[in-house]
Amino acid sequence: MKSAAGLSTLRVIACALAMGGAAAIAQTYPAKPIRILVGNAPGGGIDITARAVGQKLTEKWGKSAVVDNRPGASGLIAMEVAAQSAADGVEGAAGCDLSV
Repeated sequence: MKSAAGLSTLRVIACALAMGGAAAIAQTYPAKPIRILVGNAPGGGIDITARAVGQKLTEKWGKSAVVDNRPGASGLIAMEVAAQSAADGVEGAAGCDLSV
């Protein structure tokens, strides 16, 4: 279940990044590397999925995608970094909510 929830979260992020890129192709989007913030430790299901999504984004857009792991506080650290980042459309955050 955990990896399925993480996968659906990353799909939403990838779609959001893709839609932003489609609207700004005339502006050579993205102008700088793509950063994917992951609120879990490296090697987990969400991290592996984020790296796979990052690789596909790199292939599609020709800009490198960097996975930035910020584990701790149940993903809150990564979400806080994402909230404080510039609104330039090249950062996304991936997390997993296991609420029932």
